[in-house]
Amino acid sequence: MKNLWISVRITLAMCVVLTVCYVLLLRLTSAVVSPNDGEAALVELDGKVVGAANVGQAFTDSVYFWGRPSAVEYNGGGSGGSNKGTNNPEYLSEVESRIESFMSAHPYLGKAEVPSELVTASGSGLDPDISVRGAEVQIRRVAASRGMSEEDVRKIVEASVERPWLGLFGTYKVNVLKLNVALDKAQGR
Repeated sequence: MKNLWISVRITLAMCVVLTVCYVLLLRLTSAVVSPNDGEAALVELDGKVVGAANVGQAFTDSVYFWGRPSAVEYNGGGSGGSNKGTNNPEYLSEVESRIESFMSAHPYLGKAEVPSELVTASGSGLDPDISVRGAEVQIRRVAASRGMSEEDVRKIVEASVERPWLGLFGTYKVNVLKLNVALDKAQGR
């Protein structure tokens, strides 16, 4: 009987340690290590919150840069990928459709020039960033749609490039929401 009570107490203690203490440790770590104290990085335009910089959004208007497609329709409450293999016929058809759609909006590009990230969904379905190349191929379309020079749009893109942390960790990337907000600010929209 004595061993039973010891086992119960150890089990209860481990439940507290592995649930409460572990969650508190993760929360403390995120508050210290991550940007924005572990909270969503809200982006504002004219004093109004327009989104969170760490969650992808659907931009379909030609005046905006487009991000990665989402397998979950950009639903932050249920992130996830399509779970279809790269040789799945349904998946290949979907990607081919995205390529055709992208090329119709960017007729100056050849099929091989379409960055793969702009026609394939990320694992979470919520990726807020694109590569610098993914932004560069869209400059011509966005500039024409906004009535801006390509050079002016290129300068905004270059100013929006986020570099690897300490020059080592991560990649060069562009946050689509922040870039689109910077464009709207530049045009006074």
